[in-house]
Amino acid sequence: MSLKIIGAGFGRTGTASTQKALNEIGFPCYHMFEVIENKENKTHLDFWNNVANSSSGQPHNWDEVFEKYTATVDNPGCCVWKELFEANPKAKVLLTLHPGGPEAWYESTIDTIYFTESSWQFKFLSLFTPFAKKMRNMSSKLIWQRSHKGTMEDREAAIKRYNDHIEEVRAVVPADQLMIFTVKEGWEPLCKFLGVEVPDTPFPNVNDRAEIKKTIADITKGAYFFIGIGVIMLAGIIYGITRFLE
Repeated sequence: MSLKIIGAGFGRTGTASTQKALNEIGFPCYHMFEVIENKENKTHLDFWNNVANSSSGQPHNWDEVFEKYTATVDNPGCCVWKELFEANPKAKVLLTLHPGGPEAWYESTIDTIYFTESSWQFKFLSLFTPFAKKMRNMSSKLIWQRSHKGTMEDREAAIKRYNDHIEEVRAVVPADQLMIFTVKEGWEPLCKFLGVEVPDTPFPNVNDRAEIKKTIADITKGAYFFIGIGVIMLAGIIYGITRFLE
């Protein structure tokens, strides 16, 4: 199944709402959720790790992860939007932007998904769990380094990268195949762009910040759990050595 819609917008640009909207109007849509929620299916995370560990622009068998989808938004798909467009030249490209502007996007990103790069707890947990290790490698190399060019620690540089990305997409995608979209615009322009009828239901409004915060909290708990186990083991070793030397 070839992609009909390629999401080029960065994460935290209304991509969760956009994914739900696309699913609703008949375009099964890929999202980072598919990577995170399919822990039992190693295909997704292993595939994106392979992409992250290879050079930019290198072709891959995209059907390994997109076989059941006709659309993709959010990370990690947006990190390879250009490669996906080359593989699906007739697809339409949806460039989602944060409705509050670049500054709001930056604050949202730093406050949520950037934890994969900034959180010492997540880095610590990646030493013990294969899933966290692979997720950290993929996120660091593919999202924060390749896509965001290592700019996130510098607010001005990160916002410049956000704006530069918009111009890069505009320069590559023909105007009749590109839509720059914010979720506050709702159904009308999106459905017109895709050539489908407007649903009777309200446009989805998914605020996943609380869920991401819960994930960060769970990761923190996991890190402290492993630290606690380590302290207990170390105390046991010290006690054993002390008894042995008596």
